[in-house]
Amino acid sequence: MFTDRADAGRQLGQRLQHLRTSEVGSEENPIVVLGLPRGGVQVAAEVAGALSAPLDVIVVRKLGVPSQPELAMGAIGEGGVRVLVPGTVQRAGITPAVLAAVERRERAELARRAERFRGDRPRVALAGRTAVVVDDGVATGSTARAACQVVRALGAAHIVVAVPVAPLGWVRGMRDYADDLIALLTPASLEAIGAWYTDFSQTSDEEVVACLHPPTHSTNGRG
Repeated sequence: MFTDRADAGRQLGQRLQHLRTSEVGSEENPIVVLGLPRGGVQVAAEVAGALSAPLDVIVVRKLGVPSQPELAMGAIGEGGVRVLVPGTVQRAGITPAVLAAVERRERAELARRAERFRGDRPRVALAGRTAVVVDDGVATGSTARAACQVVRALGAAHIVVAVPVAPLGWVRGMRDYADDLIALLTPASLEAIGAWYTDFSQTSDEEVVACLHPPTHSTNGRG
């Protein structure tokens, strides 16, 4: 159990300390931490602090089944990336037209969030770097897979997916997307990610922006 996302991030940051002294986290292959919004950014902010690494956001959107929005049939990411869960698409009877409509809606939201979270700040360069992709948990893995594909397309040399909680056996669906996979908890019955947090309240856009653009403190003695 984690108290909240910040607590989960601190624990995850300690678990990832080995990256600071390994080849993947060397000066030739420096680390950048990428949080999945919204909740994953709060976890990632703590990880970035623990690793003394820059923090950025990796914007992806879940493609939910229209009749069951929480059920992911895939995910999309920046750069036109799309990952589908074929079994879910088939079982839910999703037609190409329905899939296209869902994707159009989610791409509009993806563009809005990228502008909202990043503002006029350029994306942290990933070419040749170790990218640590962080979320507050993994359920189906479709969002994390989409994030990995975006990160790989942006030139990352090594991808680590790190989460506080994921289902037992989650690595099977992720091996082709990431180089390292780390989860603090891997319960046999995940049920819901929020079940492993005391406080799993929804993260707001404002909280994400605050993590990515922390206020600068004056040094003139007037606060």
